[in-house]
Amino acid sequence: MLEHYFVRPETVDRIRGSWLGPNIERYLIALEGLGYSTRSIYRRAPLLVRFSAFSYDRGVRSIDHLESLVEAFVADWFAGRKVSRSEDLSRRDRNWARGIIDHFLSTAVLYKDYRKRRLSAERQPFDEQAPGFFLYLKDERGLRPATVRLYRHHLGAFERHLKELGCDDLGVLSLPIITGFIITMAERLGDRSMVGLASCVRVFLQYLRREGLIRRDLSKLVEVPQHYRMAEIPRSISWDFVQKMLDQVDRRTVVGRRDYAMLLLMATYGLRAREVAALTLGDIDWKRDRLHVRERKADHTTAYPLAPVIGDAILDYVKNGRPSVVNRQIFFRHLAPHVPLTDAAVSCCASKYLHKAGIPVRRGGSHTLRHACVQRLVDSGFPLKTIGDFVGHRSASSTAIYAKVAVDALRDVALGDGEKLQ
Repeated sequence: MLEHYFVRPETVDRIRGSWLGPNIERYLIALEGLGYSTRSIYRRAPLLVRFSAFSYDRGVRSIDHLESLVEAFVADWFAGRKVSRSEDLSRRDRNWARGIIDHFLSTAVLYKDYRKRRLSAERQPFDEQAPGFFLYLKDERGLRPATVRLYRHHLGAFERHLKELGCDDLGVLSLPIITGFIITMAERLGDRSMVGLASCVRVFLQYLRREGLIRRDLSKLVEVPQHYRMAEIPRSISWDFVQKMLDQVDRRTVVGRRDYAMLLLMATYGLRAREVAALTLGDIDWKRDRLHVRERKADHTTAYPLAPVIGDAILDYVKNGRPSVVNRQIFFRHLAPHVPLTDAAVSCCASKYLHKAGIPVRRGGSHTLRHACVQRLVDSGFPLKTIGDFVGHRSASSTAIYAKVAVDALRDVALGDGEKLQ
């Protein structure tokens, strides 16, 4: 297999002569099976040979000890490069090298999901003083993993704040210390994020009191910032801006065909990023021109008429871009490994083209197109109940906020004949 990628025999001998040579060759074969390009495979081999020599020079002869050398190797590899890079590019280079070594270890050496194992082994905030808190969140409160990660993020910041103050004992926590942390975080977080942070701190304090780690219940003294549902205007854009964004897509490329189909789905039907990522080939009824969206909130399903322009865009991608895979999902990564796109990737796609078109929007992403779809329906005069059913809102209150963007109707009210309120 190595002879297929490396012409010079001495290069092949150098790879096979390293103590991790069989693992490296096994890894490159695995990459070929996953559809990695020749260039990607060719770039990985020298780095892995260097990692093999690095570990051998430090007396490592067991694969069980390789994990402990990853960070040291990345630092040594980067220090040996004679290229001056900015801070962002330097971080990217280190992440590139670290990612290759991690993938190599998990695929051809340890045969374990290295990333998941590393995440599970990460130190939890306050794991020494309140070791059972995160088990409490998962087992007793039944929180989802994404919510637990949010607790880990906010409480990690809280722990760092306490260390800066020299507060190593949770038993001496007081309201001024907690308030100081919340005020500090308010300078860098938005309103919605502050609600989440204050809620996480309150739950943590309740747990500390229940376990007897603090003398009094301080959670009741932590005020959660009020966030009023109707206080903001949806971050939608006009349909002219939507068209301008679509014009930025180069449909001559595979990625362009895929992105164009996803953008049309979000802008036309108001689909969420998660719903677009979950679409499968079986969700499109070509005979009846129907699109079935099954992965919606509250576990309900919606069937839409399949617009010809969207059907043509999906068909163009499926025929001329979608990789030949067994999985039935529609949208896939273009580069190897060919795995289905996640909801985060779909949202990043929308954000990419919004910025590329120079459209001024706050927190641009998939929901920007969803809001644009709803606003277009509002401007067309459809009842809010009909609009809510179309985009899959669970309650009428979710749709009511869009009444604030019904500019023409609001103008008629403001310029009315002044009839008295009854």
